[in-house]
Amino acid sequence: MKKLVAEFIGTLWLVLGGCGSAVLAAGIPDLGIGFVGVSLAFGLTVVTMAYAIGHISGCHLNPAVSIGLWMGGRFDAKDLLPYIASQVLGGIAGAGILYLIVSNQAGFDGVGGFAANGFGEHSPEGYNMMAALVTEIVMTFIFLFVILGSTHSKAPKYLAGLAIGLCLTLIHLISIPVTNTSVNPARSTSQALFADGGWAMGQLWLFWLAPIVGAVLAGLVYKYLSPETND
Repeated sequence: MKKLVAEFIGTLWLVLGGCGSAVLAAGIPDLGIGFVGVSLAFGLTVVTMAYAIGHISGCHLNPAVSIGLWMGGRFDAKDLLPYIASQVLGGIAGAGILYLIVSNQAGFDGVGGFAANGFGEHSPEGYNMMAALVTEIVMTFIFLFVILGSTHSKAPKYLAGLAIGLCLTLIHLISIPVTNTSVNPARSTSQALFADGGWAMGQLWLFWLAPIVGAVLAGLVYKYLSPETND
C-alpha cells in the first residue's frame, strides 16, 4: 500500500508539474516558458520524485515504465495492475487540481486543449497519426532503455534519477511539436478527461498503445543486451 500511495503522489506531481507548466506558464506573452520550459518541468518532476520516492516504489509514475520494467525482468507481474491503477488515479488527481486552478481564473470560458496529447488537427504542428505513432513508440523505447540502463545493478549509483529526468526533458524537446509528448498513458488519460470537446478521449487509444509497444520492445531488447547477472 505504501508503494501504491507513493506512485499516486508521484504521478500527481508529474501531471501537476509538467502539464501545469504547459497550461499555466507556457503561453504568457513575453514571459512564458515555452516548449523548453515545459520540457524541463517534466524532467524536474521525475528528478525530484526519483529521490523522494524511488526507495519506496521505484518511482515509475507511468504504466509504460511499469510494463517495460516487467518485460525487462525487473518488476513483479502481481504488482503491475495495482501500480497502473495508482498511476492513472494519481494523474487524474493532478489534472483535477490543475482544472480547479484554471477554472478559477478571471474570465474563464473553458480549458481548451488542456495540454492533452493529440495528432492530426490536434497535433501542435499538424503531424498525422502515423507520425504520432512512430514518435511515441520510439520515444518510449528510448525512455525505457535509459531507465533500464541507469537502474541496472552495474550502473553508477545515485545518478539514475538525474539521467532519467534529463532523458524525459530531451524527449519533450523533440516531440512536443508532434503530439504534445505522452510516453505515459496515465498523463494522457488525466488530461484527456478534462480537455474541451471530447476529441482527446477519441484519440487516447494511440497514447496507450504506442507507449506500451515501445516499453515492451525496450524491455525485451535491454534484457537481451544486459541481463541482471553478476558476471
